[in-house]
Amino acid sequence: MKQSVFITVVLVVAYIISLVIFFFVFGNPANFKGGDTGGTPINIFGQIYKGGLVVTALMTISIMVVTFVIERLLSLAKAKGRGAIEPFVKKVQSLVQEGDIDGAIAECNKQKGSMANVLRLALERYNVVKNDPIDAEKKLAEVQRAIEEAMMLEVPLLERNLVALSTIASISVLVGLFGTVLGMIRAFQALATAGTPNATELSTGISEALVNTAFGIFGAIVAIIGYNYFMTRVSNFTYMIDEATYNIMQILTVKSK
Repeated sequence: MKQSVFITVVLVVAYIISLVIFFFVFGNPANFKGGDTGGTPINIFGQIYKGGLVVTALMTISIMVVTFVIERLLSLAKAKGRGAIEPFVKKVQSLVQEGDIDGAIAECNKQKGSMANVLRLALERYNVVKNDPIDAEKKLAEVQRAIEEAMMLEVPLLERNLVALSTIASISVLVGLFGTVLGMIRAFQALATAGTPNATELSTGISEALVNTAFGIFGAIVAIIGYNYFMTRVSNFTYMIDEATYNIMQILTVKSK
């Protein structure tokens, strides 16, 4: 629910920003010959304005992509926790090996990353069941269940908004293509005019086609690179969590015998 609200808010804000930039920056009369927005543009801003209203949709997509990339960077940095992961894992394993479960839990509370959360829940569950009058296998099964529950909570947080990035990568190209087609239609209409083609209409159509193509490709490139980069980071991070929890389980298995 929170994710859908976040995406909706980003969409609305990005669209409003796009409209403001399109009409008041790109559509500034100073960007056109004679101050006429229907005339010939004299700089790149005017050329972008000639791309038409489809540009606002593409700008919205681009702003959303950049927002999601920044959000993922911040979220994954937070998920990493405080300090390097490798020394943290070694210290927790060492404390568990020594039987200092409370000390290991305290280290997890200090680290505050996704891996620390998973290990903490596993160790807390072990603390609860270690004195129960049940056999070792059932105790370890309870700890494994705690790890699985923790992973179900942490992994979706690591993968949040990645589907949105993947979707935007496809949509951006299609919206850009739609704007390109509209621009080419306008250009051909200018060419089809009887007598000498209207140079302004012809250039407007070509500008619309090229601007929309450029924005569509930009949004797709950033979204694809961002999606692949973050998927790789999430995969590596979940692998490290799996390896750490496996080692902890092995230590607990030995200690339970």
